Amino acid sequence: MGYNYSNYYATSNYSTTALDSTVFGAMAGIMIFFLLIGLAIAIIQIVAMWKMYKKAGQAGWKSIIPIYNVVILFKIAGLSPWLILVYLLMFIPIIGWIAGIVLTAVLSYKLALSFGKDIGWAVGLYFLAPIFYMIIAFGKTEYVGPGGEAQ
Repeated sequence: MGYNYSNYYATSNYSTTALDSTVFGAMAGIMIFFLLIGLAIAIIQIVAMWKMYKKAGQAGWKSIIPIYNVVILFKIAGLSPWLILVYLLMFIPIIGWIAGIVLTAVLSYKLALSFGKDIGWAVGLYFLAPIFYMIIAFGKTEYVGPGGEAQ
């Protein structure tokens, strides 16, 4: 009643070796393309953070040290660096997530004020931080002081 497929495949000239290597080559090419795009974006973001830190009167190298860069960012925004510990609460479901969201919103608002911007910029910093960091770094924005207070 059924059809015997084993005889069909045994006699066909179909080879999967060429197809497999073509697919693998295409996938590798796509992965390398996205890796290079990601690397270019990361380099641009590092340069933008470096320039933003320099505008705020900090050494640019402080922007590339993990965790320490967030401590300095909190100082630039006029927040206590100890508030970074709130991010550790994000391991606690729901309550920690809300705390992290609120802290990031406060950081965005205070950072916007620190560069003489308003609530619109705070929303932009919250949702599109890399783009707004680049605008601050490469634009004519001047650092006003921590939390927007004139120095």
